Amino acid sequence: MTGSFQGGCLCGVVRFEISEFLPQAAHCHCSMCRKFHGAAFATFASAARASFRWLAGEPSLQSYTANNATQRTFCRHCGSSLTFSSPNGPTDEIEIAIGAMDGDVPVKPSAHIFVGSAVNWVSLNDGLPQFEKGRSSPRVDE
Repeated sequence: MTGSFQGGCLCGVVRFEISEFLPQAAHCHCSMCRKFHGAAFATFASAARASFRWLAGEPSLQSYTANNATQRTFCRHCGSSLTFSSPNGPTDEIEIAIGAMDGDVPVKPSAHIFVGSAVNWVSLNDGLPQFEKGRSSPRVDE
């Protein structure tokens, strides 16, 4: 899952590159991800922080830290969601909003997480495992 994978924000000011994706990716249905992305769920892939770098527009980055100490980074000009990190997760990893990538990525989501917060107007029928909260919580699709 190595290469040169680039992405950026909607207005093109912020650009980033990932040289290696970690195998874990998921669709998150928590209310904060839904509101941050303005969608039924957010899809994130993980990368080691050492394999992630900003190429342009770093001064245009803005971060929002929620009450639970999770941090979401976005472009202050166009509002594009870019990264997510949690103090409860590995500190050497960062999660990237896959929708901000320029093209295809070598990982695919392998789970739906926080489906206990999922909206009632979307059917989850793709066969991926569904978890009440994170991957360590009980599955709700069994």
